[in-house]
Amino acid sequence: MPKATNGAVEIAYEAFGDGAAETVLLINGLGSQMTRWPADFCGRLAARGFRVIRMDNRDTGLSSWLDGRSYVLKDMAADAMAVLDAAGVKQAHIAGVSMGGMIVQRIAIDYPARVLSMTSIMSATSGDVQATPEAMAVITVAPPDPKADFEAFLANAVKNATTIGSPGYPWPEGALRERAIAEYERGFNPAGVGRQRQAIGADGDRAEELKGLKIPVVVLHGADDPLVQPVGGEQTAAAIPGAELRIIPGMGHDMPPGLYDIFLDAITTATARAKADA
Repeated sequence: MPKATNGAVEIAYEAFGDGAAETVLLINGLGSQMTRWPADFCGRLAARGFRVIRMDNRDTGLSSWLDGRSYVLKDMAADAMAVLDAAGVKQAHIAGVSMGGMIVQRIAIDYPARVLSMTSIMSATSGDVQATPEAMAVITVAPPDPKADFEAFLANAVKNATTIGSPGYPWPEGALRERAIAEYERGFNPAGVGRQRQAIGADGDRAEELKGLKIPVVVLHGADDPLVQPVGGEQTAAAIPGAELRIIPGMGHDMPPGLYDIFLDAITTATARAKADA
């Protein structure tokens, strides 16, 4: 798997589709690996005429783990630019979920010449969101030690995913357990979650900066999101001139297969608007 470099940090990434096509860069959320943008989803997006790139944020998966070293969201945005540089991409459409939505907002603010369109999904203008206590526990309570009791670790992962998941779009039976196993085997780094949360907090509120964006933007959010509640999407769309807000009933804080088409339509609507404005 190729890796880009941002100083001493290596960022693993993977590309799908025609290398000559317009690029869509996909960025994932807190503590989650690039595989949260499943290969099937990336393939479907590529089939719509795009080169699709997904990446492991720093402190996740196969990218560098920053043990004992702090960083900010601007650093994570710079990581994404390093990926585009390594892939030979001058401009891209960008889409991010949760923390990934915050990162793409920071990219659009800091690197406007590199961005064609943006899709901010289940995200907010800052880390100050009104999560339910049960949802907040998902990202603040340490998981069971998988080396001591792997089954307890897996059960906790499934429970957490269900807690913040989409009530209107359930996962296939056994899929969440299989995902937890695959993610553990690929790269389990719980310490990175705390550092990423600090990076989110250090970035503050981007609302004023977002008012200066001049690109097509679609903001997608779940009406039933307990972790980043709908007000996060509403405030994001309100801050960005011309942004389109889509609130989806039954959608929580995840992307089960039943939501693929809704995600694809949001991203491709933003890309189409960019082409129309060109």
